[in-house]
Amino acid sequence: MEETQQLKTQLDLMQAALDHINQGFSVFDADLQLIAWNRGLWEMLDFPQKLARRGTHLEAFLRVNAERGEYGPGDIEGKIARRLERAKLFEPHYFERIRPNGQVIAVSGTPLPRGGFVTTYSDVTVDRHRQEKLERTVEERTRALRQSEDWLRLVTDNIPALIAYLSPGPVFRFANRRYADWFGQSVASITGRPASEVVGADLFKILEPHIERAFQGNAVSYEYERKRPDGTSAYMRSTLIPDMTQDGRTLGIFVLSLDATDQKQAEAALVQSQRMDAVGKLTGGLAHDFNNLLAILMGNLLSLSRMEGAVAKDTLDGKLSPMLEATKRGSDLIQRLLAFSRGKAIDPQTVALADVIASAGRLLEGSLPSSIELKLSATDTDIAACIDPTQMETALINLAFNARDAMPEGGVLTMSLDQTVLPPQDADDLGTAPGAYARITVGDTGSGMDEDTRLKVFEPFFTTKNFGTGSGLGLSMVYGFIRQSGGAIQVSSALGVGTYLTLHLPLVPRAAPAATGSEAGAAAAVKRGRGELLLLVEDDPDVASTVTDQLQNLGYSVLQAESADDARALALDLPDLRGVLSDIIMPGQINGLALAREIRRKRTDLGIALMSGYADWSALAGQDSTCEFPVLAKPFADDQLADTLQRILATKR
Repeated sequence: MEETQQLKTQLDLMQAALDHINQGFSVFDADLQLIAWNRGLWEMLDFPQKLARRGTHLEAFLRVNAERGEYGPGDIEGKIARRLERAKLFEPHYFERIRPNGQVIAVSGTPLPRGGFVTTYSDVTVDRHRQEKLERTVEERTRALRQSEDWLRLVTDNIPALIAYLSPGPVFRFANRRYADWFGQSVASITGRPASEVVGADLFKILEPHIERAFQGNAVSYEYERKRPDGTSAYMRSTLIPDMTQDGRTLGIFVLSLDATDQKQAEAALVQSQRMDAVGKLTGGLAHDFNNLLAILMGNLLSLSRMEGAVAKDTLDGKLSPMLEATKRGSDLIQRLLAFSRGKAIDPQTVALADVIASAGRLLEGSLPSSIELKLSATDTDIAACIDPTQMETALINLAFNARDAMPEGGVLTMSLDQTVLPPQDADDLGTAPGAYARITVGDTGSGMDEDTRLKVFEPFFTTKNFGTGSGLGLSMVYGFIRQSGGAIQVSSALGVGTYLTLHLPLVPRAAPAATGSEAGAAAAVKRGRGELLLLVEDDPDVASTVTDQLQNLGYSVLQAESADDARALALDLPDLRGVLSDIIMPGQINGLALAREIRRKRTDLGIALMSGYADWSALAGQDSTCEFPVLAKPFADDQLADTLQRILATKR
C-alpha cells in the first residue's frame, strides 16, 4: 500500500514537470494507447478533456482532427486508416502541419525500445512567420539588387567607353558590352576568366607591366595598338584605377578605356595637312624665282627662233625646238606646283575622262618596259568631270610610273573607268560629299604596301625609293589635285598582291568637246600690234629685257621702268602712252596692283595688265583675291601676251 502511494506521488511529480514544458507531450504504448501526456498538448491542440485519460487509443485523437478538418477535405475514414498504418511502423518521424486556424505545429516522434513512441508538439507559427518574412525580405532585396545590377549594366553598356574590373590574378570580374565586343567576347564569357586568356598572350605581355603597377596602388594611363580581324589597326587609350581599402590594400583595379582609332586617324590627317600646307608655301616661293628664269629662257629662245642668218634654219630649229619645248614643260610643271600651293585647279573644265585616260595611255605605251602589260578599260565617253585635263593626265602618269616601279620583274597595269554613287556613310569615310561620282581605278600586280606605308603614301616628301630616285611629291600632288577637284582617293594594297588606287571625281553632265589650248593656238594667228607705245614695269633687268623683246617682236614700242615711282611719272607725263604691263610683286616698293589702280584713277584711257610668278600674289600684295585687271602667269608665250594686250587696248580705242 505504501509502495503504491509512493509510485503515485512520483507519477504526480513527473506529470507536474511535464505540464510546465511549453511544448505538447504524449506517450503511446505498443498498442497505440495513451499512457502519458501533459497539459500543453491539450492547450496547443484543443483536444476534448474526455480523451485525457490513460488507455485512450490513438484513433480517437486522429478522428477528432479529421472531423474538424485538420487533415483537409476528403474521405475521413481513409485518412484515419492511413495514419494508423504509418504509426504502427514505429519509425522516427518529423513533419509540420498547418492547422485550419493558421497555426503551424511541428510534430517529432521517437519510437520506444519495446514499441510505442514519444511525441513532442511545438507551436512554430511565430518562427515560420518570421522565416517567411525574412525570405520575402531577402527575395525583395535580391530583386532590388538584381534590378540595380541591370541598371548598372544598362548604363555602362551605353556609355561610349570600355569598362571592366580586374581582381588579383588578374581575373575579370566585370566587363561592359563594349569591352567584351572589343575583344570579340560576350559579357558572360569574360567574367571569371584570367586576363591573359581574354586579351591574348601577345597583347597581355604589353599590358601586364601596367596592370602590375596598378595593383601596386598606382593610377596608370597608357595606349596600345591591336590588329582587328580584318587586318586593320585599332588604337586604345586606357586608364587603370586601383580599388583600395583604407589600410592600403588593393582589392582590384577599375579599367576605363576609350577607342582612340578615329582620333589617331584625325591626328595623322592633321599632320599630313600641315605638311602639305608647308610644301605648298615652299612651292609658292620657289616657283616665283623659277618662273622668272623660265621667262628669260622662253623669251630668248623665241627670239633665237625668229633669227635668220649664217645658221641654217633647219639646224637652228633642230636645236631650239627641244629647248623651247623643255621650257614649256617646265612652265607646265610650275603651274601644277602653283595649283598645288594655292589649293585649286589651274584650268578646270568639263572633259570626258575616257579621252584623258586614252591620252595618258598613248604616252605610256612608249614609256613602260615590255615586261609590263598595260590594259585600259575606259570606253564610256559620257562619264565626265570638271577638272584640269593636263593635271589629270599627269596624275595618271604619276600613278602609272609608281606602279611600274612596284613591278621590277614585270606584271599587269590596269586603268579602268566607271561611275558609282557614294552613299552618306561611304562618302563620310572618304571625306567627301555623297552623290554620283566618276571612278578611275589604277591597279598593278606589284609588290604591294604594308599598312604603315599605305597610311603615309600621300605625305609630301615620303618615298620608298632609293635616295635621289624619287622626290616624294608625286602622290602628294595627285592627292592634292583630286581633293582640289572635289573628289577623294582611296588606296587598297597588300604585300605580294598589288595595289589599287581608286580616284573619285564628282560626276558632271558631258559638255560639248572644246578645242585644246594647242588646237586653239594653231587655229588663230598671233595678233600683232601696230606700234603702240607700252610701259613695262619690272624690277628684274633680265626679265624686263626678255619681255621687252617679246613686246617688240609683237609690233609694240616699249618703255621700261624699274620702280613704281618711275612708272607713275612716265604714265602721267606721256600722252602717247597706250598701255601698261606691270609686275605685281616688287620687293620694297608699292605692289603692282596698287600702282595699276593709282594710274587708272588718273589715266582712264590706258589699258593695263599685270603679270606675276607667284602662286598666291594677292596674299603677298596685301589685297583680296579680286582683281579688275588681267593677270598673266609667268612665263607666258607670245600668243598669251598678244591676246591680253589686244584685249586691254581694244577697250580703250
